[in-house]
Amino acid sequence: MIIERIGGKPDWYEPYNISLGIRAGELLFLSGQAGIDEHGRTVAGGFTAQARQAFANLATVLGRAGAGLADVVKVTIMVTDMSRLDEIIALRAEFFSEPYPADTLVQVAGLAQPDWLIEIDAVAALR
Repeated sequence: MIIERIGGKPDWYEPYNISLGIRAGELLFLSGQAGIDEHGRTVAGGFTAQARQAFANLATVLGRAGAGLADVVKVTIMVTDMSRLDEIIALRAEFFSEPYPADTLVQVAGLAQPDWLIEIDAVAALR
């Protein structure tokens, strides 16, 4: 089985000894993506801006592996405030299409940085 790191420039997680993703055979496992820019800085604009950036980061990493959001089969969305559920549902419809990926949504006490409001990890299947 092929196991390889998905990286690229910029790699906002490299300083932390984290791979943006790993390809294992025909599956891609993406590390949690937060609302950060390519330099690791949290984007301004609150929850929705961070969520859109997290989805964009997922798309970037998937693209580096030759895949896209349509290839995602499972996501885990971690939020610090579950009252954003309606926004999350709308964002799922904005970034994914049928058949929608399997999904786990959890509220957490905190994420890796105190200003992060959302983090999304994913598993994708290569076609």
